[in-house]
Amino acid sequence: MSTDASPRTHRRRRTLIAAATAAAALTVALTATGCDAVGKALDCVQTADSVADSVTDLQQAVQNAANDPTQTQASLTSIENDLDKIGDKSGNADVNKAVTDLRTAVANVRTAVKNGDRTPDLSPVTDAAGELTKVCTP
Repeated sequence: MSTDASPRTHRRRRTLIAAATAAAALTVALTATGCDAVGKALDCVQTADSVADSVTDLQQAVQNAANDPTQTQASLTSIENDLDKIGDKSGNADVNKAVTDLRTAVANVRTAVKNGDRTPDLSPVTDAAGELTKVCTP
């Protein structure tokens, strides 16, 4: 038997190598694209979770406003900062709407507190935070 492979075998081997290389490149490209989308969704979920924690802090701050009124402002600022993080990363219309709704609700509470309301209605904030969590869940 000859140790030299036929030209046909070489061609077949090159074709298989080229096909495998193309498949690997395609897999890498698809994975990178998929990871980017997954990364954005994960960022959204993590930030929505942080918003939920801030909303809980806001509820507690409003309950304790007589003891420390600055905590309400700090909680509102924390929520706004979290919303800035989501707004910078999301291209999703539902997420953007939820962020806008939550910004509006937070601004309304801030205005109410500024106008002397020690027990502002937080239900729009909690509702909007719930919607954000819903649209961020993959």
